[in-house]
Amino acid sequence: MLQIPDKTNLNTPFNPIATKIVSDTPGRLRLRIAPENRQAEKIQHIANFLTAQPHITQVRTNIHHGSILINHDAQTGTLAEILATLRDIGVIFADISQGKTEAATGISHAVIDLNQRVERATDGTVDLRFLFPFGLSVFAMRQLMIKGLQLEVIPWYVLAWYAFDSFLKLNNVVASDK
Repeated sequence: MLQIPDKTNLNTPFNPIATKIVSDTPGRLRLRIAPENRQAEKIQHIANFLTAQPHITQVRTNIHHGSILINHDAQTGTLAEILATLRDIGVIFADISQGKTEAATGISHAVIDLNQRVERATDGTVDLRFLFPFGLSVFAMRQLMIKGLQLEVIPWYVLAWYAFDSFLKLNNVVASDK
């Protein structure tokens, strides 16, 4: 006797897959799946679905970290198309941070408030995303002038790197095509 596989029951609740965009550069998108959705079958289903799309060239997964790396043709496939494809299979984009304590939330709100105050006080000219790396770079120059190329405590080049790196991360700088 031929058995017909069970079809999806319409009374079954929809379980969206909470995801966060970790990195988005031209031709490359990295997603992080929420811990409660890090089952091999769910992630593999997403990867298989994405691989079948014509503008996606490669999909790599890391189930342990809940990471999906999508390489795509930036010329033919836009980020909006990829996100729409993901939404079609039940992926939602949300804040999936876990373990936020009251103290962490309080500090985050205080820094956001301070940043808004600095931005208002300078009429939008500068904010903490500029002032923090600038302060580190000034401190790096001070260390270099006073202590020279001393490699014992905090060398100037480490502070210079932190200034550069934090500026890029805080301002989300992406190379543009000309």
